[in-house]
Amino acid sequence: MTPPPTATIPHDASAARRLEGRDLLVAGDLGAAEATALLDLAAEIKRDYRPLRDALAQKSVVLLFEKPSLRTRVSFEIGVAKLGGHCVYLDHQASRIGERESIADYARNLERWAECLVLRTHAHRTIEEMAAHASVPVVNALSEIAHPCQALADFLTLREHGLKPSSLRLAFVGDGNNVCRSLMELSAILGASFVAITPAGHAPPAEAVARARDLAKSGGGSVEVAHDLAAIKGADAVYTDAWISMGQADDAAKRAAMRPFQVNAKAMGLAGPRALFLHCLPAHRGDEVTDDVMDGPRSVVFDQAENRMHAQNALLLSLLR
Repeated sequence: MTPPPTATIPHDASAARRLEGRDLLVAGDLGAAEATALLDLAAEIKRDYRPLRDALAQKSVVLLFEKPSLRTRVSFEIGVAKLGGHCVYLDHQASRIGERESIADYARNLERWAECLVLRTHAHRTIEEMAAHASVPVVNALSEIAHPCQALADFLTLREHGLKPSSLRLAFVGDGNNVCRSLMELSAILGASFVAITPAGHAPPAEAVARARDLAKSGGGSVEVAHDLAAIKGADAVYTDAWISMGQADDAAKRAAMRPFQVNAKAMGLAGPRALFLHCLPAHRGDEVTDDVMDGPRSVVFDQAENRMHAQNALLLSLLR
């Protein structure tokens, strides 16, 4: 019998080892070397999972989700199975985490059975409290202020399409939401040039921008905020997301403010002929993006969706090393 291929390690193994046992609550929890090591490992395991098919054997990951999910749930469940581990899904859409029993008690129970807790919540403080009381790693799979797993998948996708962070200009168009904030932080860490292009009053919070700019001082990136779509010019990649985030009430005034910031053929033309289009999904076609862009030749949205699994698996392997 031919033996399975031997697993290799990311370029900076020491950076990957530094993640062991830690939490990932926001993208800014990572250093440049750590983020790069995760992307290296994600690219490596995507090419061939066979060497790691038992890497998480006898390990369990609990998914605690207060919000609906397609990509996050499926990518974690299938991804953990590919690594030989086991996932348990706990649906908290009908009752918030901490209502039936305290978050501290919840954490102290789950840490006795599982090696990692993955949360998708309405309030970021729920994830922070879980991490404060759990002795096992806690991963933010989405909160109202951050979506770090998505940002890792996005940079893996950009890299696959030949875009290096050090020479990348990334434009996020629309609402300065959780996805925008995580992209902004990871761009700063990895040395990319990031611009958030939003209507006035819908930019990412000033403290989030200041934090990203602090991260950029060591990472070599830059962070801008603009309120004119003309700032999209020269972008290597254009990113947008829903105008009304999951769990928010529909807002006619906000939609009206967002309408001039729709990513359509004209907007992509401003960016340039080679600019990629990204969206974390689900997309609201006809609102933040038009069909011709979403389904066009420069769209990499389904590459992003696939890469959620590989980026998350790289993270789990590093946290549970």
